Amino acid sequence: MAKNEDAYRPFIPRRGRAVAFAAAVAMVVTFGVVAFVVLPTGGATGWTMLDKWAVFFFGCFLGWGLSRWGLVKAEPSPEGITVRNLLTKRFVPWAEIVGVQFGGGRPWCLLDLADTEQLAVMAIQRADGPSAEAEASRLAALVHVNQGEIPND
Repeated sequence: MAKNEDAYRPFIPRRGRAVAFAAAVAMVVTFGVVAFVVLPTGGATGWTMLDKWAVFFFGCFLGWGLSRWGLVKAEPSPEGITVRNLLTKRFVPWAEIVGVQFGGGRPWCLLDLADTEQLAVMAIQRADGPSAEAEASRLAALVHVNQGEIPND
């Protein structure tokens, strides 16, 4: 694999990204409809306006949480790879990566690091099928090329 711009394009999930954003929008809309249309106002069993806003903002919070799934990605560069998962973002130099795993039914790709840790690369998700396999192979090739090794493929 040559060191060019196409080789360093970001790893971005396909299905997971679309589902996450669609679910986030659906969550906000659903909680908004429930809060301001369905729930009764006033009376002994009614909801106050503060209750309705609390329900709506809870839906917004859930939507934000779901949207985080849509923002996962991994950005390779000649120096290393920046992995953005749900709540964390980490830069790993190529020299610290020992191997790439994507077998055994794992939901996403794993990087084996020199310090014996593993780092999930949630941007390469099994749900993407054959394209995920190709992306995992591209990541493994990037690791080998940037470490000066030739992959056995």
